Amino acid sequence: MVRAAVLPAVNAPLQITEIELPEPGPGQVRIRLAAAGVCHSDLSLSNGTLRQPAPAVLGHEGAGTVTAVGPDVTTVAPGDQVVLNWAPSCGDCHFCGLSEPWLCAHSGLAANAPYARRADDATELYPGLGTAVFAEETVVSARAALPLPDGVPLADAALLGCAVLTGWGAVHHSAQVRAGESVVVFGVGGVGLATLQAARIAGAGPIVAVDVSPAKEELARAAGATEFVVAEDAAFFEKEGAKRIRKLTGGVGADVAIECVGRAETIRTAWSATRRGGRTTVVGIGGQDQQVTFSALELFYFGRTLSGCVYGNSDPARDLPVIAGHVRSGALDLSALVTERIGLDGIPAAFDAMLAGKGGRALVVF
Repeated sequence: MVRAAVLPAVNAPLQITEIELPEPGPGQVRIRLAAAGVCHSDLSLSNGTLRQPAPAVLGHEGAGTVTAVGPDVTTVAPGDQVVLNWAPSCGDCHFCGLSEPWLCAHSGLAANAPYARRADDATELYPGLGTAVFAEETVVSARAALPLPDGVPLADAALLGCAVLTGWGAVHHSAQVRAGESVVVFGVGGVGLATLQAARIAGAGPIVAVDVSPAKEELARAAGATEFVVAEDAAFFEKEGAKRIRKLTGGVGADVAIECVGRAETIRTAWSATRRGGRTTVVGIGGQDQQVTFSALELFYFGRTLSGCVYGNSDPARDLPVIAGHVRSGALDLSALVTERIGLDGIPAAFDAMLAGKGGRALVVF
């Protein structure tokens, strides 16, 4: 038996209960979790913003130790420490053939197949984003278990599985930030904090952090922000925000704006705060009701680039060793992303804190 946080239905409260996991089948591995990050995407899955079959065990940002492997698994062995990859690429589809594994056409298939059962009534359960790390143990495809590079603490390594790969990739792959460029980051949650650290490592400056909560200034500055701006009211998003950011970036606007919230008003403000010819990268995942509008004239006049960013446009197998090197050197501080360490019972409160815009990353420690 394994304890897990089960989502019985969309918009239903999580239930902490026991589940039964099968033995790993061909190409699968079983992992004992050390820690799991509570990401805003998990909240979006629970409330229906993102599609997830239910009942389900959510959680997609995790790290742990392999306890068993199924037939034909050669990439990891029992005892190996691993980071979970919630979007493992198939290597064969059109996008993988273009060396764009973050767009793999088959990476999300595992989320649509039951993987375990409730212990009390044998109800089949689906794995949230294919990984289901809000549980003491999980069973996943071997492709979703990436060997943890040496020198990275196992519990903190959970953050590599989503927040850090996303923030790092947004800076280094999507926006391609160069040393000396100005960067503004909207949203100082777990991904935003990782993005700020990545921008600092890239040599960006000034680095402006924007958030609705004044309490996040200390977190933002510790991560690398040289300026902090509070988005205090509707007027900020309507007009004032872009003006304030332009004043902090030489009067012309930021070379790069990275939006980590996923709301229409923050995407629009990020675009408006970007200089002519600059780059605006949208990391945040918004709902279908979040409509952003631009005039044809401004698209021509400003010559900005607006791009979406999936999983940081990262190839985890390529990027994890690079990121681990920065962790070992001390340039990247994983623990600085964590504002609370909790148990499974603390996940609902962590969801509430995200809705209220409080804190950075909550980390479930097993």
